[in-house]
Amino acid sequence: MTDIKSAAAAPSCGSTKPLSREAEHVLRNHGTERPGSSALNKEKRAGAYFCAGCGTEVFSSETKYDSGSGWPSFYAPVDDNVAATIDTSHGMRRIEVHCAKCQGHLGHVFEDGPEPTGLRYCINGVALDFKPQD
Repeated sequence: MTDIKSAAAAPSCGSTKPLSREAEHVLRNHGTERPGSSALNKEKRAGAYFCAGCGTEVFSSETKYDSGSGWPSFYAPVDDNVAATIDTSHGMRRIEVHCAKCQGHLGHVFEDGPEPTGLRYCINGVALDFKPQD
């Protein structure tokens, strides 16, 4: 598996705008949105995806693909802006990914993605803000 930056202790998500109840649940309480519920699943425009909690760029449209999982999926994050920890909740062992700046929960990463990384970052749409390219 590609090296994923480990999390260091960081402050809670410092929102750049008021969060919806669902976004707050996902970002701050490690929640998960319903599969297929995010409009970002169908987003095809070029642009950037930012942490909805603090505004850090976390993914690019260049690495987005349709995984069929029901959540926006990417095969790589932007630089070191996404960190990871082991998640053993729900009787499973998964790798949780979160914003490296504010620690807001984004989703999970799995080793069944496309080349060049072989990774699938399965991300909650409510944890992201999409800004189309000019």
